[in-house]
Amino acid sequence: MKTVREWKQIHALILGMLILASLLLVSCESGPTSSSQGSHATNGGKGCTKVGILLPETTAARWETDDHSLLVKAVTEAIPGVHIDYNNAQASSETQLSQAETDLANGDCILVVAPHDSVAAAAIVAKAKALNVPVIAYDRLIQSKSLNYYVSFNNVTVGDLQAQYIAAHYKDYEKNGAVPNMVMISGSKTDENALGFSEGAHSVLDPLLAQGTLKDVYENFTANWDANVAQAEMEAALTDLQDNIQIAYVANDDMAQTVIVALNAVGLSGKVLVTGQDATASGIRSILLGKQSMTVYKPIAHEAASVGTLVKAIYQGADTSTLTNGLTTTTTDGGNIPSILDTPLAVDRNNITSTVIADGFLTKSEICNNVPSGTDGVC
Repeated sequence: MKTVREWKQIHALILGMLILASLLLVSCESGPTSSSQGSHATNGGKGCTKVGILLPETTAARWETDDHSLLVKAVTEAIPGVHIDYNNAQASSETQLSQAETDLANGDCILVVAPHDSVAAAAIVAKAKALNVPVIAYDRLIQSKSLNYYVSFNNVTVGDLQAQYIAAHYKDYEKNGAVPNMVMISGSKTDENALGFSEGAHSVLDPLLAQGTLKDVYENFTANWDANVAQAEMEAALTDLQDNIQIAYVANDDMAQTVIVALNAVGLSGKVLVTGQDATASGIRSILLGKQSMTVYKPIAHEAASVGTLVKAIYQGADTSTLTNGLTTTTTDGGNIPSILDTPLAVDRNNITSTVIADGFLTKSEICNNVPSGTDGVC
């Protein structure tokens, strides 16, 4: 299996090829053919009232249940009378590029893009740059030094939080004093965030693995964050290890739910440490029921609000440096992208009320369905 570093090197090679192809394509085109295209050719987003929002897929519930409406709200509040073109790529990089091309042809003068593929989306940035249209990479980095802004969370920290929980609690899952067996089910390798999560997790777990404190018995990236694939991966690992698994590092809550289904089928639900991410209602409910151990809460409302603040500054032609405070994120082609990175939080049964409920991210009614009254003082 390739390491995170090797995947990033592969991404860098593919990135160079994609950018070269995109630039050649742009140079061969005759240029804008409509007044809508020409209208944003030199404004750099100032005075822009047409914004394109492009999200990557619907495999993870968060994109349509949370990000879609929050981004529309934030951009609507940022620009008076704004017209928003919204699209979801349905897990296709080709579709996302086509959607971006349509937005640009229709005169969209700011793009907010959560890329399906962090490398392939460099082609979107190249086409937007040719029209002087700023691109904000949302939640997932786009590997292009021409990217204008990046708004997300510290993704290495997300993986670190998941692994820190394992490091702090693995002894509770030791079986007859034996070294705990750990399965690692990561996200999609085409998502730069998944590589960051894995990097953060390994920074904590590798010393424990080297010491023989934990044993990594299965590890894989999961294409498109597909929860059904994650379940099949867990079932395969259980079969190979004859159900002798004590820890399941799972990169997000949606995949954790199907991993729990696999564990339940062999009588191990609630007996294996299971991590997650996104603080979904189903994930929090599983924590309250003792089936999932923890999740990572990323306040998406704050993330979307950061996009709104940035869009407003671009629209007004204002200085954005006070928003990014000098923070940058490097790309594999040598870019240093001005960034706004919010802080993720680890959540387990001890701090549900003070985090996701206190913030209004989830309500008790959303998470307490079929949870016994009084559970952990939450329901």
